[in-house]
Amino acid sequence: MFKVSIQLTDSLKKLLKETAEQLKGAAKRKFLAQTVAALGHGGQLKAEQEKGMNRVTISKGIKELTSGITCVDNYRGRGRYKAESHLPNL
Repeated sequence: MFKVSIQLTDSLKKLLKETAEQLKGAAKRKFLAQTVAALGHGGQLKAEQEKGMNRVTISKGIKELTSGITCVDNYRGRGRYKAESHLPNL
């Protein structure tokens, strides 16, 4: 199988970065994974170095693309617990 890698011009880099900044969550991860796949071999490294994208986010997006299962972000589950849960007599 023959893969063609894409040449990254400055205008293409700018377009990809602006698009990635506008997307959130699973849509952003899917876009990043598809972009890296289009870049070909070494695409994750190119995306990290030249466009400032996070490799962990890219690899999560690739796993979502290959498996077909979208990870659900649980931002509400983060943070500090309420004092009542620690001190029920409060």
